[in-house]
Amino acid sequence: MAHSQFELLKQRRFLPFFLTQALGAFNDNVFRNAMLALMVYQMGLSTEQSTLYANLAPALFILPYFLFSATAGQIAEKVEKARLIRITTAMEIGIMSLAAFGFVYGLPNLLLFCLFLTGVQSTLFGPVKYAILPQVLAPEELTGGNGLVEMGTSISILIGMIAGMSLLMIPGYGPQTAAAAMIGLAIAGHLVSRAIPAAPAIAPTLRINPNILAESLHVLRMVRHDNTVRRAVFGVSWFWFVGTLLSAQLPNYAKLHLGGAESLNLLALALFSVGTGVGSLWCEKLSQRTVEIGLVPFGALGMSVFCADLYFARPGLAPETGITLAQFWQQAGSFRIMADLTLIGLFAGFFIVPLFALIQSRTEKHHLSRVIAGMNIQNAAFIVCAAVTGIALQRFAGFNIPQIFLLLAVLNLAALAYLLVLVPEFFLRFLAWIYIRVMYRVEVHGVERHVPDEGPALLVCNHVSYMDALLLSSAVPRPIRFVMYYRIFNTPFARWAFKAAKAIPIAGRHEDPEIMERAFAEAEQALADGELVCIFPEGRLTPDGEIGPFKPGMERILAARPVPVVPMAIRGMWASIFSRSGLLNTLRLPSRLRAHVTILAEPPVAGAMATATELEEKVKAMRGEWA
Repeated sequence: MAHSQFELLKQRRFLPFFLTQALGAFNDNVFRNAMLALMVYQMGLSTEQSTLYANLAPALFILPYFLFSATAGQIAEKVEKARLIRITTAMEIGIMSLAAFGFVYGLPNLLLFCLFLTGVQSTLFGPVKYAILPQVLAPEELTGGNGLVEMGTSISILIGMIAGMSLLMIPGYGPQTAAAAMIGLAIAGHLVSRAIPAAPAIAPTLRINPNILAESLHVLRMVRHDNTVRRAVFGVSWFWFVGTLLSAQLPNYAKLHLGGAESLNLLALALFSVGTGVGSLWCEKLSQRTVEIGLVPFGALGMSVFCADLYFARPGLAPETGITLAQFWQQAGSFRIMADLTLIGLFAGFFIVPLFALIQSRTEKHHLSRVIAGMNIQNAAFIVCAAVTGIALQRFAGFNIPQIFLLLAVLNLAALAYLLVLVPEFFLRFLAWIYIRVMYRVEVHGVERHVPDEGPALLVCNHVSYMDALLLSSAVPRPIRFVMYYRIFNTPFARWAFKAAKAIPIAGRHEDPEIMERAFAEAEQALADGELVCIFPEGRLTPDGEIGPFKPGMERILAARPVPVVPMAIRGMWASIFSRSGLLNTLRLPSRLRAHVTILAEPPVAGAMATATELEEKVKAMRGEWA
């Protein structure tokens, strides 16, 4: 298991796949940009023809996502994934060979057909690209792995765009050089893909439905099966809407509002792409190797702030036109514009990576590929909607480009509000993420080794503060069902959050026997469904910092469902504002800002043999004298 995302780049289970997808993204953009430059500048086409082809190209590339995503999702479930990747990279060799013929002989219709075929190949690769990661990575590696993939994709797209244009402009041999490069890259991608280790088919007996429309509707319904996954998919599609609308404005923004042309357009794209790559990489560190969906609101807020600031940085036309890159750098306000573009990308990385990791971790493995296929259909719809929106805002509403950026900031805040209202877990985790990162330095030991990556387990831990559940959630990469006192569960203004987190309310036998029985039944069912359940066996917050007697309720759960029991302990929270110590001292702050808190886990105890007394002694020994 890798302890840093960069260690994945040294391991065969990840590196060949990473290189394959990066080479594929690079080659796609070499082809598309070289093709458009060839049609616009070197084929001698009329302005009307070149404009038609330039507008037809994106539609032809996106069309296969509508037509074949559902079929691609089924194939990705049925076929061994490494084999499927090799098939798609072999397809790429054939497509690029055909496209090379179109480049050399100047055949625009053939090139457009090849662009459509490239869209088909990308559609087939899409579901396996994200469905393979949960098979080869541990849950705590998902955020880092997705961050690397998003970084590799964004940088490959940028370099591919530059390379495609540059190769075509080589005097005398541009089309031939671009054609040779595309074939060479396709062959390289296929050779690298042959080193990807086998990833077994999830549903080898699945019967592929040939009815494209019916299956497309079916995979879209699959996306809606889980509310949290459904909203995460919306978030990914919204990311594509924002990215498409923003990037579509950059060429004219560079020309009209920055005062340059191609070089400033490439600068804007480079800043946005590099920002996205850096933000994607930072997600693992900021999330501390868990699927931290609290980063999603953080990312969305940052995107809106810097999209709005991009409007205020230069709301009107450029003071000068025809300027060079060096001249732009010397202009007043240029640094602010470059910082805005970079930070929009940075926060976009914070936004998108946790969403992908959430979808992968919360979706049932036997239909993850089809859920991703449904997501790709929705992504395609949002991309088309973004293109239409950009045209409508400028041609019919009279918006200039900075005004579009400002509107995009407002729309992004509205989309965030939609997510937070419908999935309160995003908001709860955002607040917890902010609070924990500001107030504490959390150190985690043993969780990666001892909390199982899949399957049921019962977590038992000492209970020091009201923040204990959030601390444990931040340390364990899997979702946890917490058993909590029903009066706290029913706290006004907080019940919605506890309910969204699927907490299990429990009462004492003498308080409400019905709630107690329902709690035990719900905990047992959660374990039967393969989930993690956490209980605080003391039954209350510690009043004095010491660990109280463990109550026998956990033994009842284990008698019905003898799953592994993971002993856990929290150190350093007794001085917290949310402990009894803090509350008794008039809600004082912790004794020092960024106080050191440790979370420990030890090897699981067999559920059939575990007792409350034994686990109490284990947790006491783990906690030691450091309350």
